[in-house]
Amino acid sequence: MSLMKSLLFNLLVLFLTLSEDHSGFCKETDWTLPRPNISHLQAINETQSLVVGWLVDHSSLLEKSDNYEIQIGRTENLTIIYNSNVSAHPVGSDVYTWTWTSTLPLQCADHSVRIRRFYNQSIPSPWSNWMTNYGVGADKSTRIFPLQQVLREGTSAMFCCVPGRGVHITSMALNGTKYPLISIGGRVKAITIKHLTISRVLFTCTDTTANLQYCYNYISFPPQKPRNLSCATADLTTVTCTWDPGRRSNLFNQYRRTHTLHINNGNADQDSSKCTESKCSFLAVPNLEEYDITVVVRNQLGEERESYSFNLSDRVFPVVEWNTVHPGVTDTTVTWILQGNLSTLDILCQVTTKPESTIMVTGQSEGGYYKVKLEHLLPNTCYSTSIRCAVKGKLWGDWAQPLLFTTYPLVTLDVWRRVKQLPNPHNLREVTLLWTPHIPGSAAKGVIQGYTVQWSQGGQNRTEGKDSGQTQAEIFVGPGQCDFSVQAVLLAGSSIPAHITVPQMEDREILLPVQRVSGSTAGGFHLSWAEQHPATCGYTVEWCTPGTANPCALRWMKVPNGNNTLFLPAGNFTAGYRYTFNIYGCMENGHRLLEIQTGYSQELKPLQSPSLVRPGQSTSSSVTLEWLYNEEDQAHRGFITGYLVVVQEEGCESTPGQTANLLNVTDPRRKIVTIDDLHESQVYTFCLSAVTKGGPGPPASIIIKTTANYSVHLAKILTPVLLLLGCTILLWPQRKMLTSGLKGIFAYPAGMNINTIEVDNFLRETSERLQSQTVEECVSCDIEILPAGTPVTETTTLIDPELLNAPSSSASQSSTLSSSALCMPPQADYRPQSTAVRWESPVFQQVTSVTNQSYCSTIGGDFSEPQQVAPKGISEINSLESSESLQESWSVMSGYISNDALSV
Repeated sequence: MSLMKSLLFNLLVLFLTLSEDHSGFCKETDWTLPRPNISHLQAINETQSLVVGWLVDHSSLLEKSDNYEIQIGRTENLTIIYNSNVSAHPVGSDVYTWTWTSTLPLQCADHSVRIRRFYNQSIPSPWSNWMTNYGVGADKSTRIFPLQQVLREGTSAMFCCVPGRGVHITSMALNGTKYPLISIGGRVKAITIKHLTISRVLFTCTDTTANLQYCYNYISFPPQKPRNLSCATADLTTVTCTWDPGRRSNLFNQYRRTHTLHINNGNADQDSSKCTESKCSFLAVPNLEEYDITVVVRNQLGEERESYSFNLSDRVFPVVEWNTVHPGVTDTTVTWILQGNLSTLDILCQVTTKPESTIMVTGQSEGGYYKVKLEHLLPNTCYSTSIRCAVKGKLWGDWAQPLLFTTYPLVTLDVWRRVKQLPNPHNLREVTLLWTPHIPGSAAKGVIQGYTVQWSQGGQNRTEGKDSGQTQAEIFVGPGQCDFSVQAVLLAGSSIPAHITVPQMEDREILLPVQRVSGSTAGGFHLSWAEQHPATCGYTVEWCTPGTANPCALRWMKVPNGNNTLFLPAGNFTAGYRYTFNIYGCMENGHRLLEIQTGYSQELKPLQSPSLVRPGQSTSSSVTLEWLYNEEDQAHRGFITGYLVVVQEEGCESTPGQTANLLNVTDPRRKIVTIDDLHESQVYTFCLSAVTKGGPGPPASIIIKTTANYSVHLAKILTPVLLLLGCTILLWPQRKMLTSGLKGIFAYPAGMNINTIEVDNFLRETSERLQSQTVEECVSCDIEILPAGTPVTETTTLIDPELLNAPSSSASQSSTLSSSALCMPPQADYRPQSTAVRWESPVFQQVTSVTNQSYCSTIGGDFSEPQQVAPKGISEINSLESSESLQESWSVMSGYISNDALSV
């Protein structure tokens, strides 16, 4: 049969092909293909979708030809904007529906749809009639689309403005940004926005009347499928389901997403329940154990759903409600109840206490109440407890709100004593009994009401009461052994008594050596002592704290037996304060002193400077300092390890570029020191400081000047004197020979007759002997000798007239000019003058000559006297005068004579 149908179909197709008019028109025959009809067209403006439906004919032999072509035209001009082929497969109905989503809001323009069918996938049927969905028409004012819609993020969208009657759109903007206009038909304008991001957008339109229209739209994302969906019940009555909603929505009010829970296998009345974003509750269906639920999430962009199945008995989460707490000293009883009727189920609970631990208990209901006893707690301690329970150990419920309680206190006392021997004939002693209450845990204000002090000695017992604020008692006892006990009075009863024994007084006092102990790097003390076998009940270390109390505020620390070390942290001590630790051993008959240790937790610089003994002793090269200082004084803030001496020329504070000598005295008991290698007659400043591990303290200064070393000066003076004396003694036998030799050098030869005019030659020869200048090297003078009888008006030139006329400001200047002016280069025709000049004046017996000043300056340089410029007509002469004879000594004399007295 199928083969026959296929054959008939092929014959029909061949017939239609042969009968086709090739001019483009089909012949009018009874075999014309039917025109499809669109049954309905629906517009969904929220999603900008067109839903198209048409009938599919199954009765025809061509029922397998189900391919269609669809066209969509826009505006009244039917501009084709979409063309596509679809395959129609109707299910359970003869109507096939197809949905198309427009990028332009459907209200902006008319949208028309037509279809045609393809037979055998190749022969088209005629087009159906156009079916149109009309957009909004012109109104009084401009309208904007989309209007208050939710748009999908990441997509592109078109916005349009439909102008009112008689106006045109001039601009369009989104969030203040203008975009290019797109014409939709003759009047409508639109813009395209790509890649939308989550926000609230403001869309505006401006027309030719300058009228501004605006609207808001929202950009969001489709709903997400619920994650980690689970359900539970606390009382088998109400079921609560929770899930992770995923990404938080940015929409509110009517745009927010909705959550709906559906019980797929429940009653119709409980088919759905409204929910919050992440939780939904519903009443359990009676006699229903297995549940199948679905949670649906919707918004304007779509919907998502998630299903979950569970057994109600397996999803029980018990909820704890507190009942009572009964605390004790070391334990507490806690009771609670569970919501709902869970007595038929096996309950397991977990109880935790802070600070402590967690315990597991099997819940046993007694009249609906569950109870547990918490043990091994500390007295007088505040605890926090919480409980959670589960059914069959499967799912734990939530922790209950923590509950606070405080256990009752357990008071203990730490007792110590101070014993003072009184000066009296009965050997009475004053015992100061001290105690410290210890209450483990938090503060115990108001717990102790008072104290009871008891002591016994020689069979006599006494009791004394003290207030709660008192922690010591002064008791006078005899020389024998005495037992003491102190007990705290509490709100309910009394504490355990604390005992201490004061031993019998010793016949003589035992003096123990004091040992030094150094503080640790952290500022505390590491104490250790020799272990004593008689100490059977441990040790006690006591010390005093800084303060003005008299006697000092006593502190102590107990050390258990078998341990002979103790670390005391820095927080208990003050730097720079000396502490003395008395270490007692606990024996059968009381505590006895074993060792005494003293030290500083942290040593600081001393505050006191040494007292120098003045004046200091000094020599030309050393100074001896002596001082007074009590190195054992406890106010030094550290053990004195020595002294520091600073030696410098000025002051005790070093200045840049100034060197200072340092001298360390390492023996703190040494109070004298000598500083050597100093300079004589020098002033020094000596600064003396006491030194501890913390450094040097303030200095004491003294200024001392070293004495002069006269022996050195005497040696410097006597050395040349002794050398001269030795030479004199050695040369004394040769004195006559030396005298004659000197005369031969410095005197004229014997029998030599030197005329006045020949003095120049003699002086030249003497100069050569003395290795003076030669004649050629000396400057000379021009000498002009005139014949006798020269008129008085004519001047005899003995020196340069310019020098005679030169002004003189002082005698020294005159002498200098006279000597320098006469020293001139010698002329080529110069000859020494030997002509004797005889002076007619008989007043003096002397030899006079006109001489070269260069020779005179050599001999008479030390005898120059102030000279005056000669008057006009007066010439300068030099006279060599002998006091005895020419062979013995000479003197040089300068003067002026008149030209009239000069004769040749």
